[in-house]
Amino acid sequence: MLTLVSWLFIALGVATALAIAMDVAKRPQPMAIMNVTWPITGLYMPVLGWWAYARMGRAAPSANDQASHGHGEGHEHDQGHAHHHHGDKPKWQGVFVSATHCGGGCTAGDVVTAPLATLTGFALLGSATLGHFVLAFIGAYLFGVLFQYLPIRGMSDSSPRQALIDAIKADTLSLVAFQAGMYVWMLIAIHGWMGEMNAFSVTFWFMMQVAMLIGFATSYPANWILIDRGIKHAM
Repeated sequence: MLTLVSWLFIALGVATALAIAMDVAKRPQPMAIMNVTWPITGLYMPVLGWWAYARMGRAAPSANDQASHGHGEGHEHDQGHAHHHHGDKPKWQGVFVSATHCGGGCTAGDVVTAPLATLTGFALLGSATLGHFVLAFIGAYLFGVLFQYLPIRGMSDSSPRQALIDAIKADTLSLVAFQAGMYVWMLIAIHGWMGEMNAFSVTFWFMMQVAMLIGFATSYPANWILIDRGIKHAM
């Protein structure tokens, strides 16, 4: 039964990510990294990810899309919708989108390192689980800082060194909070019913979906604090 449920949610996650990716191709994000972040969000937020994207992140139609639809009622609706997203977005939504930005880097790192950990059997202090967690943290941190660094460099006059420092400041607390939430859930899953961290099991990736959702929830307060202190900007 768990295997069937796992396949269902993984399929829903992939479908949500593809739907967002197709829409993003028609409506590119003002911040380029979000063209990657929003589809990744769909992977661990099946269905809900589409709602979040449509409600908080969907950009105005591209010039070609506008031309193909003319200037009728539908176009006016899209323009108004886009203004709502990027103009007077409530703070909770800005923090939510910032958390997806953090989640995108964390998820990318986890997806890359999990198969490596399983293939190599990497262990620390005799524990494969600890080895997996450490590799995942390193991968998530590298991708997370990269996801922060690229927009800082692209949207400011900061030097590479200063942009890297700002990216580390903006990402560290939220990333630690995200990964901590993930690890707590994965430990529960391992000792409860999964048994081991096998990245070639569909149940593992379903548990990772749940873990990423929990990580998103635990990173939300961290992002709120960073934004309140001016270390990070609401998106």
